[in-house]
Amino acid sequence: MELIIATNNANKLKEFGRILAPLGVVVHSQKEYCPDLDVEETGTTFAANARLKAEAVYKATGLTAVADDSGLCVDALDGAPGVYSARYAGENATDAQRIEKLLEELKDVPDEKRTGRFVSAICCIGPDLLIECEGVCEGIIGRECRGEGGFGYDPVFYVEGRSYSEMTGEEKDAVSHRGRALRLFYDEMNRRMNRADQ
Repeated sequence: MELIIATNNANKLKEFGRILAPLGVVVHSQKEYCPDLDVEETGTTFAANARLKAEAVYKATGLTAVADDSGLCVDALDGAPGVYSARYAGENATDAQRIEKLLEELKDVPDEKRTGRFVSAICCIGPDLLIECEGVCEGIIGRECRGEGGFGYDPVFYVEGRSYSEMTGEEKDAVSHRGRALRLFYDEMNRRMNRADQ
């Protein structure tokens, strides 16, 4: 199975490939097919933004497209940064600037109230095909960055005492929001393909 991943984020593309490759899925970047396509994320939910991106790539290419919209939802911030996770510290902010803003806003929040979750909404659109899945990973927002790997908020998002950045790619994939969502997506895609073969 081959899929176009509706993202310009090289880190997300790498995760998609790493998670789906053992399942026999080959991923292609949207840059290979529509390099100038830039989809404005106007949705108010992760699912809405994922659908916007998948629809745009499918319409531009006619090929089955999969999109992810994901972000960090922090309880002490009433769910922020949420769908604005990538733009939380401004349109062109770096990961370090977004983390700095998050930690500043949480500086007076006690450890037991620093709960949150990463959410990943996956949408796949193709000929006569629509699949939508969501994966969630509960965790704690740490007080400092730990680890060298990952991207985004990974250095401050702790699961069972370790940040996403302290995990290997495979360890992160096993527990992460995107890993969970992609496994649900793959299972649903397999169910539909098996039904079609009968």
